[in-house]
Amino acid sequence: MIAQFLVLAVFPALLLLAAGWDLASFTIPNAISLALACTFLTLALLVGMPAAMLGWHVLAGFVGLLLGFLLFALGFIGGGDAKLFASVALLFGVHDALPYALIASLFGGGLTMGLLSVRRLPLPQFLAKPWLVRLHDEREGVPYGVALAAGAFVLLPYTEIFRVAAGS
Repeated sequence: MIAQFLVLAVFPALLLLAAGWDLASFTIPNAISLALACTFLTLALLVGMPAAMLGWHVLAGFVGLLLGFLLFALGFIGGGDAKLFASVALLFGVHDALPYALIASLFGGGLTMGLLSVRRLPLPQFLAKPWLVRLHDEREGVPYGVALAAGAFVLLPYTEIFRVAAGS
């Protein structure tokens, strides 16, 4: 029961928090990524995850962190995005990390194209809230945490960790 709660409530709530925070401030607090990692470790203990499976999940998280920091170093994503990606990769494991990266990339491309299109239009005065003005600013980046969260939501029901939690 607790395993299902972690996968169906805590994980999605943390993803929503990360996406909302990124949308409003172009940052994702380290505490959110840490909470996601702790959620995975708690889940792994609750379901009695075998050491080999745990190792594959840790490997996915580590590779996700390396890939995320490479993309950060190249200026494609922010540091919070890199850590969020690694935390989700940790939860999803090696089996589901690549599909997650692909789906999140598609959402990221769509988000980028959509923002670039909307930023060409004037922002209506009634929408001139500080966070929307910043989001509309052409000099700002893209809140990629939104795409990372969307990709995780789409893939979650098909993941190994979802099946593991459902079986506990």
